[in-house]
Amino acid sequence: MTSSDGDLLGRARVATRLPALDLERARRFYADKLGLSPVDERPGGLLYRCGGVDFVVFRSTGSAPGTFTQMAFEVDDIEAVVAALRRRGVVFEDVDAPGLHTRDGIAEVEGNYPSKGARGERGAWFRDSEGNLLAVGQPVT
Repeated sequence: MTSSDGDLLGRARVATRLPALDLERARRFYADKLGLSPVDERPGGLLYRCGGVDFVVFRSTGSAPGTFTQMAFEVDDIEAVVAALRRRGVVFEDVDAPGLHTRDGIAEVEGNYPSKGARGERGAWFRDSEGNLLAVGQPVT
């Protein structure tokens, strides 16, 4: 790589891809539970846009293990978002791991990236219809 290639991906847009065994089931989940509609679609894929960032749910013959957070939504009021999603039928994960415990579905996460200007984060995790582990998070200032 030459010096002119140094920032090859640094200015690229990043987009998440989430697998779905049943694309129509996933479409219903994202619409009914999260209130999201695709901004575009093609055979085998649904394109969503949140806050100017794209993510795709695509038809796949495989599935993600759901053992780690695959995508997160950063929100301003996690309690309000969790409550609204629960009313829509979203089930939040209970987490009880060293240094990470949920209370009423929300965990206090120690630390944050200095560039975010926050001292910590609050997070809550749920699965979509396809088993993908998603999260909502709120920086703590």
